[in-house]
Amino acid sequence: MTAQIIPLALYQEVAERLRQRIYSQDLKSGEWIDELAQCQHYGISRTPLREALKVLHAEGLVVLVPRRGCRVNTLTAAELDQVFPVMALLEGRCAYEAYTKLTPESLARLQELHAELEHHAATGDIDHYYERNSAFHEEVERLADNQWLQRAVADLRKVLKLARHRQLLLPGRLQASLNEHRRIIEAFRGNDPAVAEAVMKDHVLKLRAALTRLDNQE
Repeated sequence: MTAQIIPLALYQEVAERLRQRIYSQDLKSGEWIDELAQCQHYGISRTPLREALKVLHAEGLVVLVPRRGCRVNTLTAAELDQVFPVMALLEGRCAYEAYTKLTPESLARLQELHAELEHHAATGDIDHYYERNSAFHEEVERLADNQWLQRAVADLRKVLKLARHRQLLLPGRLQASLNEHRRIIEAFRGNDPAVAEAVMKDHVLKLRAALTRLDNQE
């Protein structure tokens, strides 16, 4: 019996397109979303658009304001102070569990991704560095092979993407991030999963510290 592939509902496709535009800063933090313009842009009615915005609201990417409409979410300093320590715990645990399941092949894959980070840092390519940095973290999560961790991390990752790219704009942060990733790779080559957990947690917390410094400079 042939399994039928069910296409995404229209509102899910619209949600994904808007999600990627938010992540790419095409729709900027705090920006109001013009529903009429978006409907014209995608050639859709308001019903699938509003359903899509409800999905993004549930993910924390947009804010629905009664009688005013919808705007892209802006994470406050207090919210970042709450979210980043939780993400550090989760990603640290991912690193611990990934270490316990490492094979020579999976370690080689992490090293390949790290080599790409080295390349993009050397050329000062922040956008590609961020993209491969995300791929590295997602690979660690995949190697952990824990569905409960994956669910929790995926939910928080969607929200933190509103701010995570921005920290690389801090002068010297790109090189600092690379140095932190070097420590992570060394930990995976070592002999103690607790070290891998600790350096990953430290790395995520340093992202928050970088955002604080960046805000103080602006």
